[in-house]
Amino acid sequence: MNMEAVWTFLSTQGAEFGLKILGAIAAWIVGRWLIGMAVGLIGKGLERGKKLDATLIQYLKSIISVGLTVVLILAILDIFGVQTTSFAALLAGAGLAIGAAWSGMLANFAAGIFLQVLRPYKVGDFISAGGTLGTVKELGLFATTILTPDNVTTIVGNNKVFGDNIQNFSSEPFRRVDCVAKVANSVDVQDAMARLRTAVTAIPNVKETPAPDVEILQFTPEGPLLCVRPYTHTDHYWQVYFDTHKAIVSTFGAAGYPVPETPMAHRAVG
Repeated sequence: MNMEAVWTFLSTQGAEFGLKILGAIAAWIVGRWLIGMAVGLIGKGLERGKKLDATLIQYLKSIISVGLTVVLILAILDIFGVQTTSFAALLAGAGLAIGAAWSGMLANFAAGIFLQVLRPYKVGDFISAGGTLGTVKELGLFATTILTPDNVTTIVGNNKVFGDNIQNFSSEPFRRVDCVAKVANSVDVQDAMARLRTAVTAIPNVKETPAPDVEILQFTPEGPLLCVRPYTHTDHYWQVYFDTHKAIVSTFGAAGYPVPETPMAHRAVG
């Protein structure tokens, strides 16, 4: 490295270049603050109109934020004397890596537009999409933000969501809860089913119509395996799921049913 050239640069242009860096940092901080304020005000204005749902509002806010941020970056580059045409030429010469990255971003952007038009889900829906299960927090410009049941925020690219199966558990007014219960061969299975129907129907938030399904699912060496399937609103799914298991345990315990055992276990004891 030619230290003399470096020293010459610092002595002649160092102060000016340092001021440009400070100016760029200040412009970025102030610009991002102004963008945040502008997007917030626009969002509040759209929400007051009450003609657009939360999903579309978030999407519009993402578009505005990205657009203003691009303008801010171009303005900062202009501080250093980099013209827009030069910046475009720099991007064009960056090679296949940047091209592939932009291709992915454009695919996510296009998928986001289709998701807005087709509306397979909206903010607040409980879905399974792109290999992720959870509640939709935001349908953004390039990605969908999902909060999983274990409270982990997961960001999934819109292209992956749109290119995969989408299950929306909130689109219907109720959902079936699937549980199973096994009874011993010595137990009167009809009596067990009747007791379970009564116990499950009494669980809070279980729908009366359709009535809970309690039927023989299959036969096993230990005894019949019963399906216990109440119906409830999606918001109460896990409460009903866990309460149903509690009801199975308490019902069979109160009836004095024996624990199912395999025939092999009996022979081993004898």
